[in-house]
Amino acid sequence: MKEERVSFIVSEAHQADRWAGEGSSLAGLKAKKEEVEEEDFTFDEPCQKKQKTSGACLGQPTALPSSEAHTLRNELNMNWDLIELLSNLTCVERWVCVNIIRLLREDNTVPFMVRYRKEMINHMDADAVRDVQLVYEEICSLAKKTQSVIQTLKKDGVLTAELEQNLRSCRSADELDHVYSPYKKGSKLTKARRAKALGLEAATSALIDTPHTLDLRAWVKPGTEGLSSLEEVAAGVEHILADMIAKDPETLTYVKTLCENSFVTIQSSVSKSQNKNKDIDKFHLYVDFTCNIHRIQPHQTLAINRGESLKILTVKVNIPDKVKSDFTWWCINNRWRQRTLARDELRTIVKNAVEDSYKRLILPFLTRSYRTKLTSAAEKESIAMFVRNLRQRLLVCPVRGCVIMGVDPGFRHGCKLAVLSPTSQILHTDVVYLHNSGQQKEADKLRHLMIKYSCSRVVIGNGTACRETESVFADLISRRCFHPLDVSYCITNEAGASIYSVSPEAVKEMPDMDPNLRSAVSIGRRVQDPLAELVKIDPKHIGIGTYQHDVSAGALKAALDGVVQECVSFVGVDINIYTHKCAQMQVAKSSPHPVPEKPTAKKGKGKTCVNIPTSFNPLDQTCIHPESYHVAQRFLSLVGGSADQIGSAGLRQCVERKVRNSSVEELARTLDTTPETLKLIIDGLTQPPGFDIRQNFGQADFKQGIVSMSDLRVGAVLTGRVDNTTLFGAFVDIGVGRAGLIHKSNITLDKLPVSQRRRSLALGPGERVEVRVLNVDPQRGRIGLDLIRVLQ
Repeated sequence: MKEERVSFIVSEAHQADRWAGEGSSLAGLKAKKEEVEEEDFTFDEPCQKKQKTSGACLGQPTALPSSEAHTLRNELNMNWDLIELLSNLTCVERWVCVNIIRLLREDNTVPFMVRYRKEMINHMDADAVRDVQLVYEEICSLAKKTQSVIQTLKKDGVLTAELEQNLRSCRSADELDHVYSPYKKGSKLTKARRAKALGLEAATSALIDTPHTLDLRAWVKPGTEGLSSLEEVAAGVEHILADMIAKDPETLTYVKTLCENSFVTIQSSVSKSQNKNKDIDKFHLYVDFTCNIHRIQPHQTLAINRGESLKILTVKVNIPDKVKSDFTWWCINNRWRQRTLARDELRTIVKNAVEDSYKRLILPFLTRSYRTKLTSAAEKESIAMFVRNLRQRLLVCPVRGCVIMGVDPGFRHGCKLAVLSPTSQILHTDVVYLHNSGQQKEADKLRHLMIKYSCSRVVIGNGTACRETESVFADLISRRCFHPLDVSYCITNEAGASIYSVSPEAVKEMPDMDPNLRSAVSIGRRVQDPLAELVKIDPKHIGIGTYQHDVSAGALKAALDGVVQECVSFVGVDINIYTHKCAQMQVAKSSPHPVPEKPTAKKGKGKTCVNIPTSFNPLDQTCIHPESYHVAQRFLSLVGGSADQIGSAGLRQCVERKVRNSSVEELARTLDTTPETLKLIIDGLTQPPGFDIRQNFGQADFKQGIVSMSDLRVGAVLTGRVDNTTLFGAFVDIGVGRAGLIHKSNITLDKLPVSQRRRSLALGPGERVEVRVLNVDPQRGRIGLDLIRVLQ
């Protein structure tokens, strides 16, 4: 089975990427290092758009061929340029956007791009590429929806050339809905449409273009509703003009600019209809809350939204009066200025129309837009947190080479046990009642199992009875009950184990086993090989992140599934011990070539087709892609090595000597390839057999004694491991049965390694940290911590 592993040399500008350089086999060959930019990290500041790629062009900027650009434009049929819009929304250079679109349209996966097309994507990490992919899909969806709306309006006979142009100019779903909503079937006929039906559109055009020729009295028709008086005619003209103003792209752009330069706030207060809701205490921070929309934090947005949906909170957006006055002046004296001298009563109509448009149409649109943008940004930040947490959880270093006992703790129904071999095979399952009468007899049974299977490692799930079960094991260890074995234990997160234990896959894998015992098996395997076990479980059940029920279920699932594929792709699988699901994911979804049983040309990758041979090739066990095998063979000849030496000390020395004498760039030119591809080839040829990028990530912490909250003192300095990170801070397991919280205000730049001074890489599950106890609240079970430093 081909294993995909990470390249050992990457752009210095992206050393912060945790994929980059993990287990680097030739890291010492790089003489020049550059500082990682620190401005890209802020916890106290709002989430600003970050430049996803470095300032220098690390790849070759390419322009989209005119024919392809024309095709894209015709496909979308909108009034804006796709590449320009994508670049503006993602803060990614145009040429990188071009390449990403091309790679996506050729059905390349994100892991493939990050690994094998670095120069085309300017060394972006997987999360950044996925962001661009998401925005690109949103833009395409907007264009598709716009075409559908236009066809519907055309069929209904209400589409005008002006309306179609306004629809095709929309750059967001909010703008499209703003323009289209008055024409939806079932919607009440708007004031503007009623006035147009009376024929007042011509009068409105004359009001702006040739006001000196307009006599509103000529439009009065006594006895006709809406035209029976001069006042009704003037009102109708005002309504049409107000509608035109509210849907004019230039006008909307201007009012948005005014808002961006003003102090716009979002405010939440107790809803009058909440009737003393019992959940109101959960929202005590937001019963009288006001914040600048540029500074509100993602978790605050999601909390406010949840309170509003529960009818506990009322939320509104406050836009300063100065925006209205500046907007009105600009409309009257600039954009909607009458083109010739007009009488006072006609100028009054324009003024009234502008004010009516702002209050009745534009202000609600701006409010909706702000709420949508804040929610969208908060959802993306929350999903990014889930993604980071899941990646860290999946990449925890496996515990190899020892027998492990998984324990699913319980009171009445006992503690379920599963003894697992070093390759995760089930050696024995049982139940012991450690918390009932006859405890000594059960302890003897436990000792017998440990001795029989030479099991010195115990993994306890963190569910019900975890603390009591931990206490029993700690007591038995302290009394040397397992002698001569040197036994230690660890606590692991068992989230999702019970759901998995009754899943069809678990039934198929362990057909005649009690579901509770399957949970014990899963708990043990989570420490033996976290990636292999956790890929079986729906990511949203693994107990990571926050606000999972407040974000788009589809977007969350797509992002989490993507990072699972990414991790499996980069780590690779050992098909001798991994489950069918994991191996299938590696081959079918992440591998750049088809399943070996079908040795046909590669399809759907947009690359030169390569026939996959069925015979064994030593290069298949490296991170080198088959499309580069010929380059790898030529490089081996150049350094005087052979494929059967892959991973050996001798070949490594040959490669080091060659790279010292000639730069990677020079060698790449000789071999007619890119430096990025050659760096990956060097990495693949020199990494030792069985290399695993997870070896540089922390393992589970095994211990022999128990510590409780009562042992904690304010000011005490402890070490722990991050258990979960949220939008407001990080929860750290310090071994007392209750995770402590490092509030995000205590996670500052100076406390983080340079490589982690970016929001997306700050702290993640599994990282070891040194913390100081700030406060302890035993009654509420809360521990406040301050981050001292991240332990490398």
